[in-house]
Amino acid sequence: MLVTRVTPGGASRRPDELVVEEPMTVQLDGEVVSTTMRTPGNDFELAAGWCFTEGLLAGVPVTGVRYCASGSAMASEFNVVTVETGGKAPIPMPRLVATSSSCGWCGSEQLDELAARLEPLPPAGDGPPIPLDVLGAIPDRVLDGQGLFATTGAVHAAAAFTADGTVLLTREDVGRHNAVDKVIGRLLLDGQLPALGDRGGAAVEARGLFVSGRASVEMVQKAWAGGFRALVAVSAPTSLAVQAARRANLTLAGFVRPDGFNVYAP
Repeated sequence: MLVTRVTPGGASRRPDELVVEEPMTVQLDGEVVSTTMRTPGNDFELAAGWCFTEGLLAGVPVTGVRYCASGSAMASEFNVVTVETGGKAPIPMPRLVATSSSCGWCGSEQLDELAARLEPLPPAGDGPPIPLDVLGAIPDRVLDGQGLFATTGAVHAAAAFTADGTVLLTREDVGRHNAVDKVIGRLLLDGQLPALGDRGGAAVEARGLFVSGRASVEMVQKAWAGGFRALVAVSAPTSLAVQAARRANLTLAGFVRPDGFNVYAP
């Protein structure tokens, strides 16, 4: 679209690119569970990842993901996604409002509920599960996967990375939580969760999760649910996020830059 660019030298008309933001309804076995504002793209990952991080799958496998459940994808403008488990997942309770970056968290009571649902991560031992120098280098390494941000400047990024700093995948979205769910959803659909643990009898190396904004308690929840050993954020964490990370044995790093950062947990 055309915009008016204002500089000290005056005003001029020029083209600009804007990121798309549209609502998407998520269904689980045909039941509506959420509506979120998102950047279209990787919608199946987003829907599956959200159901997983919210605990709606209760450990059962996803058997399929598709647009809509009762009509054509075209009719719903590709804005309704159904996650299918063959009816094995518990009957979900629908969210009656659109999800947001806060997602209804209200304090320590819900933190207790989260801790009851998720086992603490294994103790790290003598040192951090992912070297500190690797954590500091991740924001720069993720830049290559942030094409939408480079074009529009209006999206967040999330990425999964290994203990040696290899970036496994990067996703972008107008919402930080959506970008994270897209990453986790891709790993889930590829059979790569938990990020740390025993998958089919094979030991899995430590993996970390990067987010381009602040580290809210929801970001910690999603990293914990996915079995990540570290959460790296370029901005600050919240106090509740630090409490949650310490209960999870999750390394939480904020204000991460190549020349330094803060470690808030465990």
